[in-house]
Formats: sequence, C-alpha cells, structure tokens
Amino acid sequence: MAVLVVGGAGYIGSHAARALRRSGYEVILYDNLSTGYQRLAQGFELVIGDIADEAKLRPALARADAVMHFAAHAYVGESVQNPRKYFRNNVEAALSLLNDTLDAGIRRFVFSSTCAVYGVPGKIPITEETPREPVNPYGASKLFFEHALEAYSRAYGLRSARLRYFNAAGADESGEIGELHDPETHLIPLALAAAAPGSAQLQVFGADYPTPDGTCVRDYIHVNDLADAHVRALQHLETGGDSLALNLGTGRGHSVLEVIQAAEAATGCPVRRVMGPRRPGDPPVLVADVAQSQKILGWQATRTLTEIVSSAWVWMQKGSSRSA
Repeated sequence: MAVLVVGGAGYIGSHAARALRRSGYEVILYDNLSTGYQRLAQGFELVIGDIADEAKLRPALARADAVMHFAAHAYVGESVQNPRKYFRNNVEAALSLLNDTLDAGIRRFVFSSTCAVYGVPGKIPITEETPREPVNPYGASKLFFEHALEAYSRAYGLRSARLRYFNAAGADESGEIGELHDPETHLIPLALAAAAPGSAQLQVFGADYPTPDGTCVRDYIHVNDLADAHVRALQHLETGGDSLALNLGTGRGHSVLEVIQAAEAATGCPVRRVMGPRRPGDPPVLVADVAQSQKILGWQATRTLTEIVSSAWVWMQKGSSRSA
C-alpha cells in the first residue's frame, strides 16, 4: 500500500514517513520545501510541489492509496498578524488537495490537526467532546478543514482520521532527523539553546499562573509516539474503521520550569532565562484526555519528558550542525 505524505519533508511528516516505512508501507513524500528540508527527506522519493499545484499533485496521487496531510502553516502568532496566509494555505490550498484526493479515488485521509481547535477549554483534561472554539486564525483554519473532512465523509464516503496534537517535541532517537524551524518558537529547543554559553536567554512568559510553580503547564508528546499514532490511525481506516477525531498527547502535563530542569539535566548546563509577563490568551493548563486514542487505536505515548528532551539534545548536537 502506498501513502502520499504531504508535507513529508517537515518535522512531523518526516518522522511519520519513517514510521510508515517501518510498518511496511511504500512512502512518497510531497513538499514544496517552503518550511521543509531536503535533509529530512533523505532516503525517500520526494516530489517537490505545492498542494495547490494540480499538475504536479495529480500524478503523485495516482500512485497512492492513502494520504497523510501535514502541509500547514503552524505559527499561532503569525496567523494573527497574517491570517490571509493561513487561510490561503490551510483552507484554500488544502481544499484543492482534498478535492484532488477524492478525484483520484482515494478514500483514506489522515489529517494533522491540533488542540488549538479547542481554544481556551473550560475543563481539563480536554476530551474530544470539548467544544471546538479556536481563538486564533491558525486554530480556525484547522477547524475549517476538520469540518470539510466531516462533510466529505458524509457525502462521498471519504474516511478520515483527524488527529489533534498537543505539544509535539523531541527527535528521532537516531539523531538523523529532528526539529528544524525558522524561526524556532517551541520551548524545548529554545531551552536547550539557552543552555549554551553566550546564547540568548530563554523568555519565560508568566510566572503567576494558578499552577504548582506559577508557569504554564502543557502536554508534551514525543514526535515518534505521534508518528506511531498516525500509522495506527491509517490501519484503523484500512480495516474499515469509521472516520474519527482523536486527541494525541500523553495525558500528563509539565510546567515550563519542569522543562527547563529537564533541559539542564540533559545539557549539564544552566538554562539562562528571564521571566516576563503572560502572553495574552495563553491558558494556564492544556492537557489531553487520551482515553479514546487508547481505546480505539490501542495506542499510547510511551516516552517520558526526560526522553523527549534528551532526544532533542542529541539532535541539536549531531544534526543541527549539518547544512540543510
């Protein structure tokens, strides 16, 4: 069975591609390299193209039996400043991909969604029944595409898995691939970078939240655990399973200060930091209820925060010095 991994030269897509290959799938990567990297696609067939480029996309889809879609813009702050960019790619271009997928006769579609579709939830942990009320254009664009998949499922028999990530982190244990973002906005790589002598300080946003140590609490999930869940979701669709929406997290939260302590343990160096005010709209706690993903997919995250941070540190040392 062949899977077209759209956005496969990006952070999560490249890890999913390797998980698919380990499970015996034929894998074709499709990426415009606007935020992806050739080095993350090494060892795979890579078709370079945009998801809105039907002339380039259709021949790739003709060779596939299923699609995994990771090709979204994903910076919350940028989405507020430039919503046009987000709705053009995450909605307009993504709908073009969806229609081309349908026209190619493909009826299995795994979508990289986000916990940002929930906005600021009223209850923790967050279940799949939590109202979807995004508070930024990024979350709204992802929710729009979820609605499209739901409608296509009812109208055309397209079966989809809509996977709502919490905080993806870490790197492949081989050190060959990992997180590459420009700019980097994720806490773990920023904390590790701040442990280097002469580096910029880590900016901590808020120390007065109603949490045990006053800093935000988030659910960090290793990217390889996340990738394994995508394979399980595809297998669910392959065996006739219904369309579904699932949270992907660990079910356990860690504070910013806990992440900093893990970074200090991994590097053996203090993380230089400065405490600042809260960012508007940042909830104190975001943690997934993962009962449904465990029940339906038989999946659960296995890697700890220590393992997540350690793998990211190995990647930064071994991988980030290479040219992209």
